[in-house]
Amino acid sequence: MRDSKLRPELPEPVLTAQLLRAASPLTRGFFSRDAVTVARGLLGKLLIRREGCKLLAGRIVEDEAYLGALDPAAHAYTGPTLRNAVLFGPPGHVYVYLIYGNYYCTNVSCMPEGDAGSVLLRALEPVFGLDAMAEARGLELTAQSRISQLRSISSGPGRMSEALGITRARDNGKDFTARQSDLWIADDGYRPQQISITTRIGIKKAVAEPLRFVIAGNPYVSGRRIL
Repeated sequence: MRDSKLRPELPEPVLTAQLLRAASPLTRGFFSRDAVTVARGLLGKLLIRREGCKLLAGRIVEDEAYLGALDPAAHAYTGPTLRNAVLFGPPGHVYVYLIYGNYYCTNVSCMPEGDAGSVLLRALEPVFGLDAMAEARGLELTAQSRISQLRSISSGPGRMSEALGITRARDNGKDFTARQSDLWIADDGYRPQQISITTRIGIKKAVAEPLRFVIAGNPYVSGRRIL
């Protein structure tokens, strides 16, 4: 019998560059819907970064919906400003903001133009360009630590943004639906078997709203694994 201690804690995620290039970018219509629908629909989709000839990619396994003017926890709650202008523009665009003076959070605008809603991307399952993503995070994936460190690459909004080199200066306002962009969201046909819904994390307002969506059982979600 095979010793269970020798089995890796996590399967090593693999996706080929050919499959990534064949994955269809999501359409503007996908994002022109309410934030809850978009957040649920984004689970399992691929967030892809192109850096020159290199591709980096992670599968979205956790996100949160923010309901614009109806949601005290949303950046759009108090109306349009220079900082949150992307949220009031066309849907499907990148909205990046800085937290704690050091970490970037990556969001996508949704709802028709002028009616702000957004989805915060909270965690990715790394699927392509793992070593480059780890290097961006200051990690070294060795044979001894590779499996345990995979969780540290993109589990959490700050980590995933750093792994893909996402910053406000570089990416705020980019179009997630444009293949010519160096940052887009694509559908490769993957569908999660089960979705869990919880309250959102790290906010002080509207804390009881069930607006966090997670692929149940996925080991790459931020915080404690949700079954």
